Amino acid sequence: MIAQLRGKPVASTPEGLVLDVGGVGYLVAATPAAVRKASGVDEVTIETYMVVREDALQLYGFAERAERDLFVQLLTVNGVGPKVALAIVSGSPADELRRAIVREDIARFVAIPGIGKKTAERIVLELKEKVGVLEAMAPTGDLVARDALVELGWSVLDAERALQDVDETLPAEEQVRAALRRAA
Repeated sequence: MIAQLRGKPVASTPEGLVLDVGGVGYLVAATPAAVRKASGVDEVTIETYMVVREDALQLYGFAERAERDLFVQLLTVNGVGPKVALAIVSGSPADELRRAIVREDIARFVAIPGIGKKTAERIVLELKEKVGVLEAMAPTGDLVARDALVELGWSVLDAERALQDVDETLPAEEQVRAALRRAA
């Protein structure tokens, strides 16, 4: 198992990031965070996970261990393969995705291209207990304000970002108004 690579980033292609490690170029399907980490530096260390199949060996790359750990957990979910798991981990920081699992926020996963409602429900159901120890990190506010902004045409991610600095103790209507005022 190749768990980490340190080398010179030599190319970024649609298939992934190419790292030169001791004269060998490794093609790594990487998250956007890993690609950003490798951009403009002489040497980079990325966390990796190797998937072994009958017909291929594939490396997946991550900017940090938390991304890789969540990727590995996602692979345990029935119906989630490496490409889907990479798409999920690529969409948001790992801690935000873990909080979404703990809060049973299915809408967060449905908003990711390629993830349907049934797969999102399976992810939450199968991983909630595995990431349940992070429940103390989960925000206590409800999702009403975020869902209201989504109904107004905002993406789930944009709505969450807009509400990030809004006082969660306010009623949902006030949270929405504050987010709309900031956006204007």
